[in-house]
Amino acid sequence: MSDPSNSNDVTQAQAEEAVRTLLRWAGDDPSREGLLDTPRRVVKAYRDWFCGYAEDPSEYLKRTFKEVEGYDEMVVLRDIEFESHCEHHMAPIIGRAHVGYLPTNRVVGISKLARVVEGYARRFQVQEKLTAQIAHCIQEHLKPAGVAVVVDASHECMTTRGVHKRGVSMVTSQMLGAFREDARTRAEFLQFIGIHGAR
Repeated sequence: MSDPSNSNDVTQAQAEEAVRTLLRWAGDDPSREGLLDTPRRVVKAYRDWFCGYAEDPSEYLKRTFKEVEGYDEMVVLRDIEFESHCEHHMAPIIGRAHVGYLPTNRVVGISKLARVVEGYARRFQVQEKLTAQIAHCIQEHLKPAGVAVVVDASHECMTTRGVHKRGVSMVTSQMLGAFREDARTRAEFLQFIGIHGAR
């Protein structure tokens, strides 16, 4: 997979050969009919799954809007579905992100918040890092009074291998600014996204 931001010189042919090696290692024959096109398909899938390496998520936050009639209450985008991959086992992470911020004098188009989530999700990740990256990107580039991010995801590295526990999800959060300092603001955000009982 080519990444223009670094000196990656791995060709598509080399990537496809690596997939053939894994198929042989798993015990199958990459030359059989059903697997002939698998290396090409896998490399194409990797280009999609990991396109986040070719993006700078902060670019999505550059266009903002000031004409909001003094609006300074919470902006929350809930249930942003995403797919990522665990950097330890290269297994899928499937989940939802909830993002909120308290604007000061400008807001951003809501689709851009979803694009920031996607930009970081489409890389090898650990959920804690993903959560922090989303929050700090928004804080740094929008300069709001605060940012809140909650991520709820299931990890296939835990459900399809190892401990084999299905129906389990992991929840991580990153609270910055007013969301960290003010329990009422934090509780309001958690209520908006359907997490109750916060103190």
